[in-house]
Amino acid sequence: MMCLADNACRVRNAQCCSSTSRKRLSLAITATFPSREFDAAVQLAEQFGVRLHRTEVKELENANFVANNPDRCYHCKTGLYSHLQNIAKELGYPYILDGSNVDDLGDYRPGLQAKNEQGVRSTLQEAGLTKDEIRALSKELGLSTWDKPSFACLSSRIPCGTIIEKWKIDQLDEGEFLLSQLGLYQVRVRHHDKIARIEVMPDEIMKVVEHREAIYEKFTKLGFTYVTLDLQGYRTGSLNEVLSKETKDKVKEASL
Repeated sequence: MMCLADNACRVRNAQCCSSTSRKRLSLAITATFPSREFDAAVQLAEQFGVRLHRTEVKELENANFVANNPDRCYHCKTGLYSHLQNIAKELGYPYILDGSNVDDLGDYRPGLQAKNEQGVRSTLQEAGLTKDEIRALSKELGLSTWDKPSFACLSSRIPCGTIIEKWKIDQLDEGEFLLSQLGLYQVRVRHHDKIARIEVMPDEIMKVVEHREAIYEKFTKLGFTYVTLDLQGYRTGSLNEVLSKETKDKVKEASL
């Protein structure tokens, strides 16, 4: 449930530094990530020769997560890390590692508090690596994920205060897959009830305009009434822009 590009780099470096026999990649299946992301992770694990442990986390059964308040990510990560801690103890592993990097510290990420509470280690972050540096290192290591678009759980496309439901997740998944099939590199579909707000890289905005009729037709079939294009373009966590500074500062303080 983390960025595949970051975690691929972390796993590959771990292989270079220690015995493969003691490492295990835990892959949490969840309703808020597309199955194609899991398939890609399984393929990478096989490519690296790392033992894979499949498990499942059911966030949609967590009322605090479904409520989608500004601390949604905290409840999601608390459930995930608690689940993984149980697996680690059962299998005799002293540490759980994730793929967080230095750039994550400057963003609004309530999940960092859960990570600290659960004692999860972020080796890329501890090494002082940024996202761009991880991509450069991945390219140097010959990893196919070096230029993979960043990805976050689909629930992050739904505004805070709006209940998270499976049908909304499915709409977002199908909408973003459609856009990626048009050759767009980085896409987000933000869910505003009957309105779909599309974010792409600024230099790809005209490509969306060129395919506007096909996009509109497909998105209305998914259940959206209005299909809009964000002229500011893609940026991380655009739905957090409406949160107050007080809310953001409170989360950052709790994450330290």
